[in-house]
This record gives sequence, C-alpha cells and structure tokens, in this order.
Amino acid sequence: MTTFDDRERGYESKFAHDEEMAFRILARRNRLLGEWAARQMGLTDVESEAYSKEVIRAEFEEAGDEDVIRKLLGDLTAAGVDIDEAKIREAMEHKEVDARRQLLEARD
Repeated sequence: MTTFDDRERGYESKFAHDEEMAFRILARRNRLLGEWAARQMGLTDVESEAYSKEVIRAEFEEAGDEDVIRKLLGDLTAAGVDIDEAKIREAMEHKEVDARRQLLEARD
C-alpha cells in the first residue's frame, strides 16, 4: 500500500460518511417538519407520526425541497391553516438546524 492509496481510501470514506450524514439530517428535518405541520393542523399523536412519515416520503418525489413544500402548503391550506410558502421555508430552515443539532448530540 502506498500513502496515496491510503489517502484516497480516507477521502472516499469521508465522502461516504458526509453523504450519509446529509441524508440523515434531511430525513430528520422532514420528520420534525411533519411534526410541526401536524401540530398546526391539530392532528393527534398517532396521526402526527403517520403524517411525518408522509412528509419524509414526499422528499423522494423529486430533487430538492419543492416537493415537500408543495405537500405541506397543500395540506396546511386544506386544513384551514393560514400559512404561506415563506413561513414553511422558515420552519424548514429551523427544523434543519434542530435536526443537525440532534444528530450531532447523539454522536457525542
């Protein structure tokens, strides 16, 4: 083995770890966002858990956050919640910070 091979393997390992962490943060953010939206709609705990899973699944419809925002905006509006896209994006940013913090604290 050469130092170059070791270094290359190290970069590949770090890249894989970073990608996994990004995926976990995104999934956690979407779960937290689903819980937030469920509270806005007045859902029960059981309904909230199911709804959070729907929000996580919505992420996989297309690349980016637009599919999640579209789902939340549609569901919240249909439930009679006075909300707009800007408020959802703001909540999304806050939930991403929360998700990152939770995962980093869990590692310690």
